[in-house]
Amino acid sequence: MLNYGAHDVIGTKIHAVDYEYCVEQIVAAARTKEPLTVAALAVHGVMVGVDDPDFRFRLNEFDLVVPDGQPVRWALNLLHGVHLKERVRGPSLFLHVCQRAESEGIAVFLYGSTEETLVKLQSNLRSMFPQLHIAGCRPSAFRRLTSSEQADVDDQIRSSGAGIVLVGLGCPRQEIWAWENAPQLSLPTLAVGAAFDFHAGLLREAPDVLQRIGLEWLFRLVQEPRRLWRRYLLLNPRFIARVSLQRAGRPIAVSQSGRAPFRDCRFG
Repeated sequence: MLNYGAHDVIGTKIHAVDYEYCVEQIVAAARTKEPLTVAALAVHGVMVGVDDPDFRFRLNEFDLVVPDGQPVRWALNLLHGVHLKERVRGPSLFLHVCQRAESEGIAVFLYGSTEETLVKLQSNLRSMFPQLHIAGCRPSAFRRLTSSEQADVDDQIRSSGAGIVLVGLGCPRQEIWAWENAPQLSLPTLAVGAAFDFHAGLLREAPDVLQRIGLEWLFRLVQEPRRLWRRYLLLNPRFIARVSLQRAGRPIAVSQSGRAPFRDCRFG
């Protein structure tokens, strides 16, 4: 298992770890029913942290924030010399966790996305992992939940017998949800990005060659230009500029919060 520790990348602590280390931590927390928060961040998530101090605070309280995007891995290596050879991509981590959960007899709960996506996702997971126990699932309401609705979600997950919660609400909602709810659930809670859509077969994954050279974002932009153009064409250059400033040892201005981070994050 590889663990080079957590390192600052333009204000957010990113953990230089491998898949094996992540899966072991998740399984250990599932066995003992302890909260563990895990997020896989690409450039978009890191830059949301730059612009939103409350979100950055939450990210820096996560137990594991792993480099989902190649540019984030490159930044880790450039800034801190960790020589991390492989990123920990959310959709791939999702499969690693499901495979291990199947072999360990640990049930999983799927939270987020749409009813249609969850139906297709469960069908595909049962084909890939026939012995995987899916304890339950619940689609997103695509709005802020009331206190009673959120309590109902938490009760459903706790009573399902799940040992691991996989959350697909989209960044930053899924990270906020995991940060808010993992303590109440007392279970490892993973924000897994676009894993639900990819493994449900609703989105095509970028070819391996594009992923290796850091152009997965371009493949996704071509697929969903209207939704993603601002994310990639505006945030990517800012990310490069900020990493360059940090590398040069120059002060980096980040948004500051005038109040303590709040616990009112009932996205569902």
